Amino acid sequence: MKKFSLLLLTVLLIWSCTDNGPSGPDADDFDREAILVNWADNIIIPSFTNFSEGTRQLHADATTFSEFPTENNLLTLRTSWESAYLAFQSVSMFEMGKPMELRYRDNLNIYPTDTTEIENNIESGSYNLELPSLNNSQGFPALDYMLYGLAESNTEVLTYYTTHPDAENFRIYLTDLTSRIDSLTNLVLNDWTSDYRDEFVSNSGNGANSSLDMMVNDYIYYYEKHLRAGKIGIPAGVFSGSPLSTHVEAYYSGDFSKELFNASLDATQNFFNGVYVNQPNQNAESLHSYLEYLQTMKDGTDLATLINDQFDAAREEASSLSQNFAAQIESNNTAMLSTYDELQMNVVYMKVDMLQALNINVDYVDADGD
Repeated sequence: MKKFSLLLLTVLLIWSCTDNGPSGPDADDFDREAILVNWADNIIIPSFTNFSEGTRQLHADATTFSEFPTENNLLTLRTSWESAYLAFQSVSMFEMGKPMELRYRDNLNIYPTDTTEIENNIESGSYNLELPSLNNSQGFPALDYMLYGLAESNTEVLTYYTTHPDAENFRIYLTDLTSRIDSLTNLVLNDWTSDYRDEFVSNSGNGANSSLDMMVNDYIYYYEKHLRAGKIGIPAGVFSGSPLSTHVEAYYSGDFSKELFNASLDATQNFFNGVYVNQPNQNAESLHSYLEYLQTMKDGTDLATLINDQFDAAREEASSLSQNFAAQIESNNTAMLSTYDELQMNVVYMKVDMLQALNINVDYVDADGD
């Protein structure tokens, strides 16, 4: 019996000293509510507030263009579209509460957009953008097509809103798209600033339905499926076996897909570090500080440091990419695949190592074979 006890003690000691074994404080002892407060008050609500200002301006500029379809107003509308689309990258990862109910991200950013469906909607003048079947003919990708993809030159684009037989329907559809983006965003923001903020913060337990567990899963899902796969992997042909350059984000506007990617990458890293949206020099409790509190190591290195280093490595790898991802894929897709590989490393660090350290289970199905 003594020999057995001694052997068991030795095994436990060896296990506890390995890099990836349990060490440091218990995950349940960390102040999880402090993370939720920081997320809600300094990241999520400010991000939706900023975005809502952008969607309001976008709709206002679309209305002005619809009433006075001039080249100057077209250029102004394109600028507000770009600004709002960039701001969207900071809220797209937050799908809890009202966004989940509304299927918010699906309404605002399914690409490639269905141009045939858009044209049919315009020609008929009869459509219901609330139908899930029309998710891929609305949102920012549909606006991308309507502002840039109708023709080669600005003069030719303007004819669709002025002299085309369906010009009035084109103008109506355009403002219907921007109105829907703005109204959905207001619903989400109002929900967060009313009852949902307190509900979110108070649900600070450690079960599968707790706010932290669900948010972390949504965050990793966004990083894996929408940033890594959607912006890079799918158009680069990782899952199809051949490149799909027409599947890049903001395909019709050209030199904008890389800027959207960088904005998304920055937003996901800042969220990991708990950085205030409107005060980027400040941060509070976060996934980074949670891992630091747990003294989580991997292969002899602090896991939080590994994750941040990998964010930086992906950003560095992407720095040489063309501003136009479609052009990049067609000229040198290997560079896109290399960026994907760097992004994939953080899927492992966060989805496997971080979740294990935080004692959180994956709550979504992974079907892309990675």
